[in-house]
Amino acid sequence: MDGETIKEQRARQPRRRKAAATAVACAVVGGLTAGLISLGPEAPPRPAQGAVPVTAGAQDLGEQIAARRAWLREHPKDATVWAGLAAGYIEQARRSADFSYHSRAEEALERALALSPGHVPALVGMGALANARHDFAAARTWGERAQRAEPGNWTVYPVLADAYTQLGRYPQATAAVQRLLDLKPGVPAFTRAAYELEMQGRTDEAAEALRRALEDASDPADRAFCLHRLGELDWERGRVAPALARYEEALRADPAAHAALAGRAKARAALGRTEDALADYRTVTGRVPLPEYVLAYGELLESLGRGAEARRQYEVLRAQIRLLEAQGAEDDLTLGLFEADHGDARAAVERLRAEWSRRRSVLVADALAWALHRAGRPAEAAPLARTAAALGWRPASFAYHRGEIARALGDEAGARKHLHEALRINPHFSPLKARAARAALRAGGGA
Repeated sequence: MDGETIKEQRARQPRRRKAAATAVACAVVGGLTAGLISLGPEAPPRPAQGAVPVTAGAQDLGEQIAARRAWLREHPKDATVWAGLAAGYIEQARRSADFSYHSRAEEALERALALSPGHVPALVGMGALANARHDFAAARTWGERAQRAEPGNWTVYPVLADAYTQLGRYPQATAAVQRLLDLKPGVPAFTRAAYELEMQGRTDEAAEALRRALEDASDPADRAFCLHRLGELDWERGRVAPALARYEEALRADPAAHAALAGRAKARAALGRTEDALADYRTVTGRVPLPEYVLAYGELLESLGRGAEARRQYEVLRAQIRLLEAQGAEDDLTLGLFEADHGDARAAVERLRAEWSRRRSVLVADALAWALHRAGRPAEAAPLARTAAALGWRPASFAYHRGEIARALGDEAGARKHLHEALRINPHFSPLKARAARAALRAGGGA
């Protein structure tokens, strides 16, 4: 990055094999946790040097939380362990989709900061929590405060990289990832580098970065995350069978890897293994009813003509998002896209306009463009759709949205170009929209 390829970075740095514990959009310093991009699973936090000793296995998260709570009953002024307890709660929220744990994490971090104002593990923990709640502006503030306190502390940079990426501050995100690579090349650094490269359309280099991360990963959750992300790169390029193999390998590494289970569901559906796919979706939404999983399940049901069952899943999605909002977390992006396709497109525009005012991510640009199109305003949608493509990232869904917007504007050549591109990239990108793309091409004589 910044002119240096991952291969050059790899040659410049000594080879290291480390057990890097990973977290959703966060890292807590002092050796407590390390972070991955927001899509990934997390291994439980390790204690800082001198803190209460606990095991490091991913299956022992509950034991680690209990051990830290027991330690704090005897040592209530240990700010570092308060920060470590918060990291455990954030991970528990991710694993269980019970975001009431975020409130417990916030209380623990406030205790740490009350004991030691400016305590960097707690500052970074606050940034981690803000990222987990999708309050990326607050995450940036906490991360920059930690950076000013300890600019050479590598665990500051995962929080900053995640916040900058989600805010659409891509040069700053790249700089944060580069700093992380310089300070500590390992799983957190290489997985973030992979995401940056993917968003720039450099998918081969992204895959190389993920393979480098996989080489360094020794923890099962780390390995599962890297394998899932490699599967996602295959999926985005329409390589369904290799993607399925990666998802299954991830599940062998960590059977609790719910992102890999959701990935396996969509790959099985694409390969015509419908009952297996539905079983996977039932399992993953039963364990972790995250809105994106529930939406994917509902859309597969709808594509099969099982409308009543699909509507039940959409109600589950709405209820889950209300619960997220009540617990201080938000998922405006998923809800906006859902409302645009299955609910009130005008409400989707309002929600996504508010999100666009907070962060200028290409994901939000694409979602707002689609909502405007669905609300009958394609002329306003078109510039945002072009903005979504500005980085060089070309997921099939972006191309499909541009194609439909062009079609609504009477640009048949543009519509054919983008719809063909969507199906060339991944002919299985959505059980509903891939079918719609084919229908539109047939209607326009471009099948």
